[in-house]
Amino acid sequence: MKFAVIVFPGSNCDIDMFHAIKDELGEEVEYVYHTTESLDEFDGILLPGGFSYGDYLRCGAIAQFSNVMKEVVKAAEAGKPVLGVCNGFQILLEAGLLPGAMKRNESLQFICKPTRLRVENNGTMFSNQYQKDEIITIPIAHGEGNYYCDEETLANLKKNNQVVFTYEGINPNGSLENIAGITNEKGNVLGMMPHPERAVDELLGGADGLKLFQSIVKQWRESNVVNS
Repeated sequence: MKFAVIVFPGSNCDIDMFHAIKDELGEEVEYVYHTTESLDEFDGILLPGGFSYGDYLRCGAIAQFSNVMKEVVKAAEAGKPVLGVCNGFQILLEAGLLPGAMKRNESLQFICKPTRLRVENNGTMFSNQYQKDEIITIPIAHGEGNYYCDEETLANLKKNNQVVFTYEGINPNGSLENIAGITNEKGNVLGMMPHPERAVDELLGGADGLKLFQSIVKQWRESNVVNS
């Protein structure tokens, strides 16, 4: 499977994402810059964390207009897996690929620490290697991770089982209903604030994030066997 790690001006978790795929997952991966006009050669798209375009206006607000985002939308519409982590999640929200919006943390402070998550839905292409209700530890590092949406959107998220991860125990940022990660209705676009790429090896303090990437590859391989 071949992954693209999208690099925007201000991205700073692209290297973590690259090495998670190359060294821990053992799959093919390339850095792809924001000026790129085709993602056709890639099977999976990864939008890493950081401060794209300096987080001016709003986090992710400028990045959504990059050339490459037209291709990200195209890939999502084609059913390819698209993962946005932290700033990548914010970009997916701004681009309309996921519903809702992101606000400042309730504390108004940047938070960087390991965080416990509950796997609410293990039936997605991003979570099939986890157990339902499994508690995992994934680090967070953000100042604007307070997810919010209106009542109708929240009802739809619940109805369609789009909430994949929630914060377990302490909610670090005030996120609505403890939401830490959601998918689109189709289930092939995931946005999450915690950083699974920083939890792929015990040497990093834990490997709970590796199953997320393994889930993507498993689903992709099974789909290709069926379609071949």
